[in-house]
Amino acid sequence: MVRAATAPGKRGSDRLAFSRAAIPRGGSREAPPAPPRMAATALGAAMATDDTMTRPAGGDPAARSWRTWSPGLDNGAATLREVLATLPAAPPQAIPWVVRLFENPRGWLRLHGAVDLASHDMIHVILGRGLLGQDEAFVIGFTMGSTKAVSPLEKWFFKTVAAHVYPAPYRIPRRLLAAYDLGLEAGRTLGVRDIHRAVGPALLDRPLAAVRQQLGIDTRRLREFYARERAALPDTPASLRLPVIEPPDGHRSRAA
Repeated sequence: MVRAATAPGKRGSDRLAFSRAAIPRGGSREAPPAPPRMAATALGAAMATDDTMTRPAGGDPAARSWRTWSPGLDNGAATLREVLATLPAAPPQAIPWVVRLFENPRGWLRLHGAVDLASHDMIHVILGRGLLGQDEAFVIGFTMGSTKAVSPLEKWFFKTVAAHVYPAPYRIPRRLLAAYDLGLEAGRTLGVRDIHRAVGPALLDRPLAAVRQQLGIDTRRLREFYARERAALPDTPASLRLPVIEPPDGHRSRAA
């Protein structure tokens, strides 16, 4: 997704979270006053589209940047701030009320893992994920899973809302929810706890290798989850660029 620009280190809690609507589109409307944001919940205004759906015109530099931006995991020497500075951004546009209903962190429908946009962007970088729908599904699943508190009912609720309630282009096709399931599992089983609370401005000027180590994210295990994701969703644009582990013989590594 192309997001509203947020200065690193500023939470910006009065702006919209998942701004898939910020992708350049013809005939866009002025955005209404934005409610408080909730990034890692059913919302998915950003992640909620199939990566094969219609995108902004290919000649649009912002569209190309949005499609291709993917920080990966081979950037441990760079600081979190440096990599965040490369993340594409655009002014927010109108977000459907039904999406805002689930994004509001003060709302009774909020799910586990609510986080502001600035922190959500940090999680994208830390996990090495881009901005396509499949990437967003994994990031949201990971964030929710790291709370260690998502019930089967909440998981079902999120997937139902994402696949059937959100309007296009916010809807997440059922097949891409495999990335959400793997993200949820990774968040539950890796060492990090409540990543939405653990990230923040204090991490911005630290090398990403140190940030990941501090949070308890084992990149080798994370790559194994990405290998499983590629196997589950082969040949999607997001899968083809996943930073998976490649054994010496060149075959894809797959976690058990």
